[in-house]
Amino acid sequence: MRDLRRLIGFVKPYWRLAVMALVMLSALVAMDLAIPRLVQHIIDQGIAKNDRSVVVQTALAMLGISAVSTFVAIANNVFSVRVGEGVARDLREALFLRIQHYSFGNLDRQKTGQLLVRLTSDVSAVKALTQVSLRIGTRAPLLMLGSLFLMFTTSRRLAMTVLPLLVVTTALIAFFVIRMEPLFRLVQQRLDVVNNVLQENIAGARLVKALVRAEHEGKRFLVANEDMTVRSIAVMRLMATMSPVLTMCINIGVVIVIWLGGLQSIQGNLSLGQIVAFTNYLLTTMTPLVMMTMLSNTWAAGLASLRRMEDILESVPDVGDAPHAEALGEGAPGNVAFDDVSFRYGGEKSDVVLRNITLAGAPGKTIAILGSTGAGKSTLVSLIPRFYDVTSGALRAFGRDVRDVTQDSLVGRIGFVPQESVLFSGTVRDNIRYGRPSASEEDVVRAAKAAQAHEFIEKLPGGYDSRVEQRGGNFSGGQKQRLCIARALLVDPKVLILDDSTSAVDVETETKIQRALAETSKERTTFVVAQRISTVLEADTIVVLDKGRIVASGTHRELMESSPDYREIYDSQLGAGLAET
Repeated sequence: MRDLRRLIGFVKPYWRLAVMALVMLSALVAMDLAIPRLVQHIIDQGIAKNDRSVVVQTALAMLGISAVSTFVAIANNVFSVRVGEGVARDLREALFLRIQHYSFGNLDRQKTGQLLVRLTSDVSAVKALTQVSLRIGTRAPLLMLGSLFLMFTTSRRLAMTVLPLLVVTTALIAFFVIRMEPLFRLVQQRLDVVNNVLQENIAGARLVKALVRAEHEGKRFLVANEDMTVRSIAVMRLMATMSPVLTMCINIGVVIVIWLGGLQSIQGNLSLGQIVAFTNYLLTTMTPLVMMTMLSNTWAAGLASLRRMEDILESVPDVGDAPHAEALGEGAPGNVAFDDVSFRYGGEKSDVVLRNITLAGAPGKTIAILGSTGAGKSTLVSLIPRFYDVTSGALRAFGRDVRDVTQDSLVGRIGFVPQESVLFSGTVRDNIRYGRPSASEEDVVRAAKAAQAHEFIEKLPGGYDSRVEQRGGNFSGGQKQRLCIARALLVDPKVLILDDSTSAVDVETETKIQRALAETSKERTTFVVAQRISTVLEADTIVVLDKGRIVASGTHRELMESSPDYREIYDSQLGAGLAET
């Protein structure tokens, strides 16, 4: 019922169209139920009495009803489709917006393939559920109830005779539908697995080919595909059993009516027209039952998909604005201060990633974060724009605790260049302007020059109008990184975070980028995460992380004298015995 209430909530904006669809459906059912009664009239009043005028008039009436019912059915289909498509559109939008508001923690727990299934396959299943419910799904029970009533008005004795069969048939249908819903849920879950394997394999196709792992990936997909096939076969086997059983029930009902109705007709208690009408009503009662069973896969799949979408629609982002949160003022300086900050992913049961971090950054200063892989460097800088909330301690930015300000105002003043260079399909200009669509051409070029991207952009066939293919596949790693840096600089942030964002750039270009950033960052606080020590030599403060703790902090010269860990990193990369700089 909760799932249906959720569905009704999405249908509500289209209630007028839904009501029109049901009105058309009710009219269609009324006309369908009138046909058997007219057939009875032809037989009893026309054929039996040799009255040709009754046959002709009644036949014309039947033709007229059939013609009108055609247009009514078309109208019902049109209204139903419009409601179904509107619900699908709203569902996709609601799911997409919910995902957009996810924090990094929510995204860490979700797989891309699963989210894609929710936005595509699951939405299509719910759309089909909506359309079927406004068409056949509602028509079938109305036909059943109307036919059952007319069966009793035609022959109460025959109706009471076949009523137990109708009860048994309804019980069988309920059994099949109840069994099918969890089976369809399992099929959708296996579809998630298949999509995850596909998404990972397609995204990593170059790596698969480079490492000659096509056979391994093929076996991996085969297992997921076979599992889904087995689950689908289980559903189809149940449906294949259901249809013949119900057909048998219909045939038994027809035989009972003809046998008992014939005996009563011989005794003069029933007319031939009544027997034909009763048989038609019986078929009209039981055929919708069969139709409903054939559509039960649509209902089961739709309800299963609706329940799966509840996981996204009802999920609460790990990080959200507090009730008392306020927007940051325009003139707030870009100070950042970590005060005894600790952090762990996934709650109290998970391992601590950062421990007792105390660190400060001020406008015009560059703070470099250095350390081995897994030391917590990226996690540390991800706390500044509040992609995650600190587990303990306090993090202040722009003079405020980041939990006391709105996320949009906080992130809007921070330029973030992640480790993975993400480009979108479109033009080079569109990608640089992504965070500031209204930027002038002059600003775009200035940002590109600072990121050392202008030179290679000018050499492209279309310059800044050159196309960027999906995921930036037509650019090298270094070019993508420079475009991402330009995108962050164009926002003119008060705080700039570079998370190992020059790893694919040669040393000479990296040096030029550093010089350009130094010239434009007099009022900007810059955090630089780096693997190469050459990247951080000129930083105002170098922080060395090890297993989530700060083990050393200071300038390059200070650390060379006081920190064995830093000296070891320096010697391993630039060579022992080199002159200190």
